[in-house]
Amino acid sequence: MPLQFISDDKGNKIAVILPIDEYQRICEALEELESIRAYDATKASNSEVIPFEQAIEEIEKSRE
Repeated sequence: MPLQFISDDKGNKIAVILPIDEYQRICEALEELESIRAYDATKASNSEVIPFEQAIEEIEKSRE
């Protein structure tokens, strides 16, 4: 099924209809891209690396 566009009264495209499998593929690709960007941002920062358990302890202390 090809993409279908919804237009307003003036003929401007305002929405698109696409097959669900295409939509799911796009969502998965977006999720992967977000993970890559988060990884890249973390690598680019000069943040201190701490063990997981220490991170959990600090988070729990900040909630008290």
